[in-house]
Amino acid sequence: MAASRAVSTFRLPPLPTIREIIKLFRLQAAKQLSQNFLLDLRLTDKIVRKAGNLTNAYVYEVGPGPGGLTRSILNANVAELLVVEKDSRFIPGLQMLSDAAPGKLRIVHGDVLTFKIEKAFPESLKRQWEDDPPNVHIIGNLPFNVSTPLIIKWLENMSQRDGPFAYGRTQMTLTFQKEVAERLAASTGSRQRSRLSVMAQYLCQVQHVFTVPGRAFVPKPEVDVGVVHFTPLTQPRIQQPFQLVEKVVQNAFQFRRKYCHRGLGMLFPEAQRLERTGKLLEWADVDPTLRPTQLSVSHFRSLCDVYRKMCDEDPHLFAYNFREELKKNKCKNQEKEDDRESYRL
Repeated sequence: MAASRAVSTFRLPPLPTIREIIKLFRLQAAKQLSQNFLLDLRLTDKIVRKAGNLTNAYVYEVGPGPGGLTRSILNANVAELLVVEKDSRFIPGLQMLSDAAPGKLRIVHGDVLTFKIEKAFPESLKRQWEDDPPNVHIIGNLPFNVSTPLIIKWLENMSQRDGPFAYGRTQMTLTFQKEVAERLAASTGSRQRSRLSVMAQYLCQVQHVFTVPGRAFVPKPEVDVGVVHFTPLTQPRIQQPFQLVEKVVQNAFQFRRKYCHRGLGMLFPEAQRLERTGKLLEWADVDPTLRPTQLSVSHFRSLCDVYRKMCDEDPHLFAYNFREELKKNKCKNQEKEDDRESYRL
């Protein structure tokens, strides 16, 4: 019992403050890497609380930097914390934390965009997708320059149930620029509604849990920061491949201020565009005069289902890219113009 009590009440011993660590190792935030340090441990503790109960959990922290959030996670009585840090300057400070928490902190010097998390934790943690989420969490104060590509990558992993989601419905608590956080959680019809809103919400329950003022970071970014919690759904709200959903959603939001038929029309070659866009919207029962921001996930489900049928009937349709057709047409027009010029000479 004594051993069990010791595990449940683990606290880090007294350590230099994060500010002292930054001074000790002469750390500076790299502007080109969009680094901003969160020094207030009350705020890092709050982020960790929003992740849920982490007692005996296995946590994957992305981009720990000087280790502020890392300390709060370790103090939440986790079984193990795995941190992946690309910037070698932060490794000595993290090693100091590892020495203070024997057996609890594992440090990987690597890139979160390529790191294979699916083999990092014990197989015994894996759960069936329909079961409760596993005792595995992803937490991170993400650099702004990787936050969007990383969440898109993880959403694709989620749809395929691989990567961090090989363990089951792994929950994520992540920071984004406030504007991106608002987009991720935006409801149908709101000004912030975007491609990210639909891509996240067809796969997850998304909550923008609170906002951290920019002044809390060093150096102070020009924007505030939103903390977002993601819980994967047991069943995606659109039952189509991720790449197909992404293509339909991206095209719909190509012209976000125009009627939705304008962007959706870009799914089809120019010669058939009018007719096939009309059929897509009619068969999906979607009003062509709705703006993209007014389209719900249910609208997109119908659009994706119909577009999938159209692709099945025309095997070349999914590979069509309107930008490539536009480029070819420009080249042809340029060649004609050159021929006319030669004829005049």
